[in-house]
Amino acid sequence: MDNIKNNVSTVEVFMKGAKKGLTIALEQIAPAMVLAYALIVFLQTTGLMNIIAKVLNPVMGIFGLPGEAALVIIAAFFAKAAGAAAGLMLYQNGTITQEQATILYPAVILMGTLIGHYARIVLVSGVSKKYYKILLFIPLIDAAVAMFITKIILGIFR
Repeated sequence: MDNIKNNVSTVEVFMKGAKKGLTIALEQIAPAMVLAYALIVFLQTTGLMNIIAKVLNPVMGIFGLPGEAALVIIAAFFAKAAGAAAGLMLYQNGTITQEQATILYPAVILMGTLIGHYARIVLVSGVSKKYYKILLFIPLIDAAVAMFITKIILGIFR
């Protein structure tokens, strides 16, 4: 009897995976979405969103985006889920189009959670301080290049 394997049913495996997924959603994704929502509401309520949009409109325009889209990049800097949530909210309220949300997507992925990863990896691992700036800016440059390439690709398939 000691040699009998403990077979786990498909349902048990599914339930275990669902529980892990729910835990991730509640502990990581939901707080990031709340942060993004609170940031958007704060910026809209105080009128800062209009100021940010006007100031960053020329820069974001290079990528075919309105100035307000910078909020997605700012939110993604702190957490990928916050950037994604900010993009969704801007899309839902009509600030950005589907195409513009698509342009933002690679930037959110490439530089998402940058501040957290930077602190955990670069600062904790003892990387020489002379590399700090370049290691911070490489993901930002990657994100900008990806948005520009995505804009071009979407333009080809229009």
